[in-house]
Parts: sequence; structure tokens; C-alpha cells
Amino acid sequence: MSTVAYFYDPEVGNFHYGPGHPMKPHRISLTHSLVLRYGLHKKMKLYRPYQATERDMCRFHSDDYINFLSSVTPQNVQNHTKYLSVYNVGEDCPVFDGMFDFCKMYTGASLEGAVKLNNNQCDIAINWSGGLHHAKKYEASGFCYVNDIVIAILELLKYHPRVLYIDIDIHHGDGVQEAFYLTDRVMSVSFHKYGQYFFPGTGDMYEIGAESGRYYSVNVPLLTGIDDASYMQVFKPIISSVMELYRPTAVVLQCGADSLGSDRLGCFNLSIKGHGECVEYVKSFNLPLLVLGGGGYTKRNVARCWTYETAVLLGEQISNEIPYNEYLEYFGPDFLLHTEIFTKQENLNTRQYLDNIKTSILENLKMLTAAPSVQMQDIPSDLLSLENTEEPDPDVRNSTDDLDKRIEANNEFYDGDKDNDKENDGFLDV
Repeated sequence: MSTVAYFYDPEVGNFHYGPGHPMKPHRISLTHSLVLRYGLHKKMKLYRPYQATERDMCRFHSDDYINFLSSVTPQNVQNHTKYLSVYNVGEDCPVFDGMFDFCKMYTGASLEGAVKLNNNQCDIAINWSGGLHHAKKYEASGFCYVNDIVIAILELLKYHPRVLYIDIDIHHGDGVQEAFYLTDRVMSVSFHKYGQYFFPGTGDMYEIGAESGRYYSVNVPLLTGIDDASYMQVFKPIISSVMELYRPTAVVLQCGADSLGSDRLGCFNLSIKGHGECVEYVKSFNLPLLVLGGGGYTKRNVARCWTYETAVLLGEQISNEIPYNEYLEYFGPDFLLHTEIFTKQENLNTRQYLDNIKTSILENLKMLTAAPSVQMQDIPSDLLSLENTEEPDPDVRNSTDDLDKRIEANNEFYDGDKDNDKENDGFLDV
């Protein structure tokens, strides 16, 4: 029976990217409401997450970029106009109220999940607010400002010689791939729509990594309209082969729900059960697992999907009838978990096309030398210590620390120096 840790900050769903913007953090509130109403919270450890500091973020991102994110607001944006284009902040990645607080919340939750996995305090850690896979070392991209995934993987690498990153968002996991493109310590496997100028335009099958990381980037470029059966035709054999040949000691799974049918920005045709089958398959390898959210722009279906996947990770069966909750009107007219979300879009992924991709990728995987090992070395201190040694302030009745302690068993606090990653072009030296 797996121990599952689940991270949720009650404020995270209250942020708003702006009118008409497709990214809606409110979907996290919808998901959490369903998780509670289905009673799933009783089966896992709930934590109010640590909030990441600028120092945490600068383990991957440049100091100048994080300094900009922490200081720009809708009120002072006029003073920063020359930097907006430098850091790619504007239309897709707008400056909104509380933007940096939002980044601190979702990044801190992923980071704390990694620390708990490293300390064997759970087998599976879930952060549906994380998974923002497009952010780069020096800039925002595709609704993503801080790459919580890269920061969590860097934490896992303190204890784990090999980390596997799997991405089932409809968009290519370009920020994560780029960060670890030159190393064999992280293998990145992304299943995504490719071609016809689909964002972000990367993720060709021939992007395979370079230098020490050659063959450690795996890209599965898919076409419009893929359904459950076609997806499984490539997903299971490729993941099975990766597990056998790479032998990861920890896994990070990005569960972007924009690969579902009927997504506002997507063009795939996966059902919630099909999407969840990927999660179930990855879980079946019984490795320490960090599960993150990502894209997903039809709120009601994102909430359905991630609630169902929370149940899958817990090994629980839940009713198809959505229980009464404060957001019930979102789930009409049928009020079902597994609602009909297929579109009439034609599946352009022929069996032959998928077989050709699968064959090429499996051939590349055979080029891997034996799973890389890491020489013995001292483990850097955890980014968050598991004990707080400070005396509480007797003049404060309900400090934030006290409130956090009521939610989590072992509160975690920042304690550790910034890793001195060498400056480079967005690649990490690990």
C-alpha cells in the first residue's frame, strides 16, 4: 500500500491571469473540492506546502530573471517595459496580481514533494498546481514563469542517481528537456502534438540529447485526434523499454490535461480513463513518484481528470456520479466523472505512423550504455530541514508556522545553501 502525500494551498486557486486568458488556476480549487467530496483526503497525508524562496528558484533560473519576477506588478509594470520582452513576459505570460506569490506556492509544493520522497516520508507525492514545464532558465514561456519541475528534479538528484521525467501534456516539455539536455542523470520522455506550428514548435523525434545526454531525450511526436487505443500503442511499449534500459530510481510524471478530448487549446481525443491509464501504468513500476499537473484549459474536465487520477494513485475506486460540492454547476448537465468528451476529430495517427515512431525510438533506446551510475559523494543538505529549532514568538497567537503545523505532520523550513550551478546557456551541469 503506497503512502501518498498531497499538497494544496487554499490560496492557489484564487489567482487570475486576466480576462480571456485560458490558464485558470481556479481549476485547482475545483479539483480539490472533488477530492474532498469523494473522501480521498482521508486516504492520504494532506500538506499545506512550503513556499519557495528566490534562492530556491535560482537553483535553475538566472538571478536577474527571478529578481524581475519578484519585483514586477501590474501597478509598476510601466517602469519595467524594457524588460518585458527580454523575459518574454506580456501576452501569454501576463503580469497579474500576486504572480510571484503564485510561483512561490506551486514551486514550493513540488520542491517539498521531492524532499518528502527523498526522506522516504511518502511513496507518491501529488501537486496538481505544479508541472509548469515551459519556463526557461532566463525567461517565461507558455503560461509558465518558474519551472518547478526542474527545481524538484534537482532536489531528487541529491539522492537519486537517475531520474525519469515523463510528460503527457499535449505540448512538448521543452523547458525540462532543455535543462537536462546534456546529462544522462535525467531522462526526459515527452508525448505531444508536433507539427503545423503547434506550440512550442520543438519535440521532433530527432531531438535526442547531446554530449553526455545523447539518447537521454525521448520525443514522441503525435498528430491530431489521437485516441486512447492509439496512445497506448506507443505509451506502454516506450515506457516499458525506458524502465528496463534506463532503470530510474525516481520518476516525475507531468499530467497535463490538455491532451483530453474537448480541451479548449488541445486537439487530442483522450478520455479521462485513457489519461488515467498512463498514470496507473507509471505507478505500477513502484518507484518513488512525483505527480504534477500542467496544462488543461477546460476547467471542469481538468478537475474530473485529476480527481480520477488521485483515486488511481490511491488505488481507490470512486463513483462515476459526482458528489454534491460547491462547484456542482460546472459539471452539468450529466454530473458524471467520466463524461463524454470525445470530439468528431479524425485520428490522423495511423497504425503505420505510430509503429514507425515506436520502432525508431526503441532503436535509439538500445544505444543507451548501461544505466549511468554516480560516484560516491556527500549528499548536500536538504533544501528544507524537517525540524524547526526556532523558539516560537510568545506574543503571536496563531503564527503561520503554527497554522501550517495543524495541517502537516512534519513542517518543513528552508535550511541550506544555494547550489552553485555554473552559469551556462540554460543547460544544467548535473
